[in-house]
Amino acid sequence: MKWLLKKRVLLLLFVSFVALLFLSSNWMTLLYPIHYKDEIRKHADYYEVDPFLVASIIRVETNFKPGKESKKGALGIMQLMPDTANWAMEMAKLPSVNLLSVKNEVDANIQLGTWYIQSLHKEMDGNPIAAIAAYNAGPGNVKNWINNGMWDGTYENVKSIPIGETRHYVQRVIYYYNQYTDVYKGGF
Repeated sequence: MKWLLKKRVLLLLFVSFVALLFLSSNWMTLLYPIHYKDEIRKHADYYEVDPFLVASIIRVETNFKPGKESKKGALGIMQLMPDTANWAMEMAKLPSVNLLSVKNEVDANIQLGTWYIQSLHKEMDGNPIAAIAAYNAGPGNVKNWINNGMWDGTYENVKSIPIGETRHYVQRVIYYYNQYTDVYKGGF
C-alpha cells in the first residue's frame, strides 16, 4: 500500500511540474534558447539586421556551438567560408578581425556574419529569403536561379531551389525564425 501512495505522490509532483511548466510564460525558451544574445543584439542593431534572423542562422549552422569548422572549411558559430570571411573583413573594414578570431571568437564571428547578412540582403534587393539562400549557396548561384526563372526568390516557391541542401537550409532558417519571433515576442 505504501508503494501505491508513493506512486500517487510522484504522479502528483510530476503533473504539478508539467502544469507549472506550461503555465509559465517563457517555458518555450527552454526548447528554443538563444545564446549570445548580447553579441547578436549588438551587431544586429549596428548593421540593421533582424536579430532573430541572425539567431536562426546560428541555430541552423552550429546550434550555438562556437569554434566549429565544417568539413568544407566553414569557420565559427556562423560557419563563414575562409574566402568569404577574408572578403567580408576587407569590405567591412574590420582590421582587428582575422581568420583565427572568426573561428574561435563568438563576437568576431557574429560581427562578420551579421555584416555579411546585411551585404547579402542589399545584394538580393532587400529580399530576405533570397539572402538566406545566398548565405548558404552564394549570391551568384541565387542570382542565376532568379534571373533564369528557376526560382522566384519567395518562400512560397522554395521547393524550386535547385540545390536540395539550400532548399532545406532556407526552410530550417525560416522555421527557427518563426519559432523565435513567436517565443520571444517582446524581443530578447
